[in-house]
Amino acid sequence: MQAEDMESSMESPNLEFEYGDTDSLAAELSELYSYTEEPEFALNRDYFEEDFRSHARGRRWTELTLEEQRSYVMRLLDALEVTDRDKRLKVARAILYLAQGVFDECDTEVDVLHWSRHNVFLLYDMGIFTALLELLSMEIDNNQACSSAVRKPAISLADSTELRVLLSIMYLMVETIRGQTEDDRPEWRTAREAFKNELGSPLYNGEPFALLLFTMVTKFCSMNAPHFPMKKVLLLLWKTILFTLGGFEELQEMKVRGRERLRLPPLTEDSIKVVRAMRAASPPASAMELIEQQQQQKRGRRSRRPLVKQDSLDTYNERDPFKNDEEEDPEDADSGIEGEVDPLDRDVIIQPPPPPPPLRPPTERVNFPKGLPWAPKVREKDIEHFLETSRNKFIGFTLGNDTDTLVGLPRPIHESVKTLKQHKYVSIAEVQIKKEDELQQCPMSLGEEEVAETPTEMLYLGMLPNLSQYVIALLKLLLAAAPTSKAKTDSINILADVLPEEMPITVLQSMKLGIDVNRHKEILVKAISALLLLLLKHFKLNHIYQFEIVSQHLVFANCIPLILKFFNQNIMSYISAKNGICVLDFAHCVVHEMPELTAESLEAGDSNQFCWRNLFSCINLLRILNKLTKWKHSRTMMLVVFKSAPILKRALKVKQAMMQLYVLKLLKIQTKYLGRQWRKSNMKTMSAIYQKVRHRLNDDWAYGNDIDARPWDFQAEECALRESIEKFNSRRYDKNRNGDFAPVDNCLQSVLGQRVELPEDFHYSYEMWLEREVFSQPIQWEGLLQQP
Repeated sequence: MQAEDMESSMESPNLEFEYGDTDSLAAELSELYSYTEEPEFALNRDYFEEDFRSHARGRRWTELTLEEQRSYVMRLLDALEVTDRDKRLKVARAILYLAQGVFDECDTEVDVLHWSRHNVFLLYDMGIFTALLELLSMEIDNNQACSSAVRKPAISLADSTELRVLLSIMYLMVETIRGQTEDDRPEWRTAREAFKNELGSPLYNGEPFALLLFTMVTKFCSMNAPHFPMKKVLLLLWKTILFTLGGFEELQEMKVRGRERLRLPPLTEDSIKVVRAMRAASPPASAMELIEQQQQQKRGRRSRRPLVKQDSLDTYNERDPFKNDEEEDPEDADSGIEGEVDPLDRDVIIQPPPPPPPLRPPTERVNFPKGLPWAPKVREKDIEHFLETSRNKFIGFTLGNDTDTLVGLPRPIHESVKTLKQHKYVSIAEVQIKKEDELQQCPMSLGEEEVAETPTEMLYLGMLPNLSQYVIALLKLLLAAAPTSKAKTDSINILADVLPEEMPITVLQSMKLGIDVNRHKEILVKAISALLLLLLKHFKLNHIYQFEIVSQHLVFANCIPLILKFFNQNIMSYISAKNGICVLDFAHCVVHEMPELTAESLEAGDSNQFCWRNLFSCINLLRILNKLTKWKHSRTMMLVVFKSAPILKRALKVKQAMMQLYVLKLLKIQTKYLGRQWRKSNMKTMSAIYQKVRHRLNDDWAYGNDIDARPWDFQAEECALRESIEKFNSRRYDKNRNGDFAPVDNCLQSVLGQRVELPEDFHYSYEMWLEREVFSQPIQWEGLLQQP
């Protein structure tokens, strides 16, 4: 594995990857279907044409007028209500063919996407989604299908046919309507807003649509419905949350509006733009590379080729001032040795392989802003801590939270406080915590809090009763889909919607199924990681304690070691994995003639430099880990205890700026606990943290001066946080929260006169109860005379 790592780090090129909410529409649609489902495309077409032929009399769907298309869809909608299950499935397949873009009448993939978009808006306008929702609810509650699936020793595609067809149509509708294009008609824009509001509102049995899908996930993970097609459910759930709550750019806009509403200063920069402008840096040299270099030097190999300067972890190609300190025993592979051959000190120069031709225009490097990419930040409590330390030192007493009185402090302290206040940043979360404390202290005088019924608020309200079950179910699926997980007999079977009825008999079929299974797992990881990240970000913006309760459930369900386990692999080979067969992807496979598949063509895969979904998943998981550990001392110590530093350092080998940034953030928060020797031997990583990660002006992350003063008490920190969360939930969502302030009836007659509902069989055992509870119990009359 070390040899592989060495090879990949020497040759890893810059990855031209642009992070976003999703991949391209074509890629997102193709990931809905597994390669095993490919024969069903023709089945959908046949059922559609069989029914359409009698209606259209020789004409094609693309030749009909809009009114004729509407009347045919209305006919399909009526046919969906028949009681015969097989007939219903045929009609559903015909509707799916329409949503897939009537591909038999199209010549190119662009045509398929065009007609798919047209048909999806037509289907929504005719009310197909609501009809599908009723059918989906019926299938979820189909106890006969559930019990037969539980008894089956092996579950295949055939067990989930109806569910897969319904979920595919719904996914195509959500994903297509969600995306905006410049040539959208005005009525389509109106339909998009209506659909968005419909999905986010509690219109379906009094709860948002996402709650129904969450119920499917928990039912599957509790082994009560092992035939549920989990990949389609999770993809639909992710896209529903993305559509109703908004993506990363909408989140940034909501954050800006939220700060304006609370009269907070505007954000100093747009984090999305800053990250996109960053350049990737070369990974630190590994121990194996250094040993190889030393052995080559001993053999006296000299290179006469000109010296090629590579990008270093120093972002702007500045020379590292700490380079001479980076000497370490090359035997220690885990310590992450950073020493490099300095051309000024050595007469033997090891020539690295020539870098690949640059894909970006060369002007982009010139345009990169000078200086550090992020504006530094300071919290209010950091200023208070600084002043408290200074007052103790110079005056001998403190003034609590007073940050304005500087009497008796020397001039440099005045300048320091001024600089700190210039960079003071008050987050929305701090304002929310302060307001919550006030509401807890003065419930009567401040009265009821007005809570806006946003889609996020309604989703949280629906999820709250079963939140821990939802979180545990998602993590179980993530664990089962992780490439580092070993198959266990008691683990959940996530391959129910990819395995065919008849297992492969030839080598070629086995290879194809193997690629399909790996692709299936990658898509599951992608959907779960994106879903969890979206939930955390939206809940944090809506209210910090909503975010904290989800975070705490994730931590208690071992999310931190699970993500570290995921990264404890050769991450370069995971990101460059080619688990895809281009000719079988939708819509290529329905438009073009199918070439003959060979073992060589399957092994070759596509020509892409990296796998978009895998890199997307890795960045999402790193962002989740950052969100869970930020400002949480006990959780940061978990990173140290689980020895995450060497695992994270290996992830730096991926030359993608955004991924490197989140790895460096995770290394920064634990640097002070890793010891002086680690810092000394990892000076290039320290330099990269300094240049890429935001600075907190008085944060001694690199030195660790406060370790002795901060004992690790995981239980106390988490219990205090849980107490605050429970108070928040009780005050805001408990219907009986005003019980303490309700008037008490002190009149003996009215209290005794109240009718008490007793069980029906009470009068049979009444005398026995009197004997046992009243007559046989000795009464201590003198106890009444004693003072309580």
